[in-house]
Amino acid sequence: MGAGKEKKAFIKWNEPKRLIRTALFVVADIFSVLAATVGALWVRFDFSFQGIDRQYLNPALKMIPFNILSVLILYWIFRLYISVWRYASASELMETVAAVVSNTALQIIVFHFAKIHVPRSYYLFYMAILGVLTLFTRFSYRLLRALRVNRKIIRNRSDFSKIMIVGAGAAGNSILKEIETSSHLTKEVKCLIDDNPGCKGKYMRGVPIVGGREAIPDAVVKYEIDEIIIAIPTANKTEIRKIVEICKETGCKLQTLPGIYQLINEEVSVSQLREVEIEDLLGREPVKINVDEVAGYVKGKTVMVTGGGGSIGSELCRQVAKHEPKRLIIVDIYENNAYDIQQELKRKYPELDLVVLIASVRNTLRIDQIFDEYRPNIVYHAAAHKHVPLMEDSPGEAIKNNVFGTYKTAKAADKYGVEKFVLVSTDKAVNPTNIMGASKRMCEMVVQMMNEQSKTDFVAVRFGNVLGSNGSVIPLFKKQIAAGGPVTVTDPNIIRYFMTIPEAVSLILQAGAYAKGGEIFVLDMGEPVKILDLAENLIKLSGYRVGDDIEIVFTGLRPGEKMYEEMLMDEEGLQGSENSLIHIGKPLEFDREAFRKGLEELDEISREHPEEVKAAVQRIMPQYRPDKH
Repeated sequence: MGAGKEKKAFIKWNEPKRLIRTALFVVADIFSVLAATVGALWVRFDFSFQGIDRQYLNPALKMIPFNILSVLILYWIFRLYISVWRYASASELMETVAAVVSNTALQIIVFHFAKIHVPRSYYLFYMAILGVLTLFTRFSYRLLRALRVNRKIIRNRSDFSKIMIVGAGAAGNSILKEIETSSHLTKEVKCLIDDNPGCKGKYMRGVPIVGGREAIPDAVVKYEIDEIIIAIPTANKTEIRKIVEICKETGCKLQTLPGIYQLINEEVSVSQLREVEIEDLLGREPVKINVDEVAGYVKGKTVMVTGGGGSIGSELCRQVAKHEPKRLIIVDIYENNAYDIQQELKRKYPELDLVVLIASVRNTLRIDQIFDEYRPNIVYHAAAHKHVPLMEDSPGEAIKNNVFGTYKTAKAADKYGVEKFVLVSTDKAVNPTNIMGASKRMCEMVVQMMNEQSKTDFVAVRFGNVLGSNGSVIPLFKKQIAAGGPVTVTDPNIIRYFMTIPEAVSLILQAGAYAKGGEIFVLDMGEPVKILDLAENLIKLSGYRVGDDIEIVFTGLRPGEKMYEEMLMDEEGLQGSENSLIHIGKPLEFDREAFRKGLEELDEISREHPEEVKAAVQRIMPQYRPDKH
């Protein structure tokens, strides 16, 4: 149950402690009514009990039973007996004031019709005294709890992490409040940062706001900060990147909130914080897709995802599941991956018609059987071998799995009337220097060839390196940092384009909506990033110093690896699409019949003479230049 619900949670009458607490509140309220009745007249008559006029005192005392009954009823109506007062806030304060004012107003009405006369100021004093006593009895528990927490902080201050919060807005206040009131968090907020000049020199909940982002380095030293929390969920990626750039140089541990939706859903809390990741330094806004377009062509359709247990494939399955497909079919050769995504989707979408099949896209009969039985409307083909160095050592496997796995799946899609076939490709397919990239370029050529002879819309989606995917550079760096280093980088000048897994999948989904057949969709991925910069930033974000704590070692380019990747071949041009960050590459012309015959030859070579695969690929596709890195 969330905090908001806890505040209004009804008492469970089978819990003795809550019954006792409620009974104590009732007794306290009875005494408060007595004190307010007598106290109001006492104040009115110059703080003298002897000076109280009996013509006012006696009628007021006679009405005490009515006042007590009305207070108990009104306090129940306004939930003053069923709120969780240790989390009391402005909402409970307003309810208390409303209950006291209502009781006073009712008293005025009853006294008037009963012709009971008291000084007019009596009602004002009565309301004030009753309100103060009621608030005291309700908020005293929270006050005592805060004192206990403060005493604990004083006793154990040396064990507490010193915190700086960047952002003195609603999110920062929520984080500060939770740290302040929790008896379990071993954190102490020492200062806040906010770029609003009007905030500098002010305090939030007793904590100083020391200035804008330019004050971060000095404040870290002055307050001996251990951890920085970035609590600006409304800021865009560019602003977050600028702030992280400053913070990472301090050597402090960094945490941040996921996004603005946390504020909307009132979920801002310490539990929602996450470690600042390398994605926060990319400085590019996430790719946004038209959800209605995606839902329009996925909803009610049978969707198949090959390689559905992999990094890209599993995220595809998650996002497709959100759009209410008629059926989702996951095909993967690795049973553990398939099992993991199956269990996740069953838990999140119990109504989803989910089919999980273990199969290889290289098995013609098995793939044909699956298409015949389930008749998918949309196929996302993500099954592939993708590791460049491994495929250099096993080129035959790259061709059999990537090229012919795609070809066999595409032919089945054509045979069984699939509406859309979307190939997941890579920037390594452009002017490839390694067999993995060459195999993916051939997959694109297969898609273009099949599109010309089929009613199915065949398209390819090309993007760069995916942050966090299995085998990618970031998880490798994290493991190396966790082991104490060194972090290995192939070359100080090597650069790559990067995107997140959700972005990659968003592009794939949107491409399916735009697909008319034959296109190669390309994401505008902004500026390329130096791998060395990624390594250095990740070391700093982990709270270490480059060179002193964690060393970086250069290992040299691996076989087939390029210094930089390209998104387009020289002959390709870009056309716009409805999404400004998604472009369409003009398909390259090639001899389809020669390519088909080349595939027949390559099929035999990959199975019987894998050592000749690279030479055969180069004959079929001259753009493949293994001698150029």
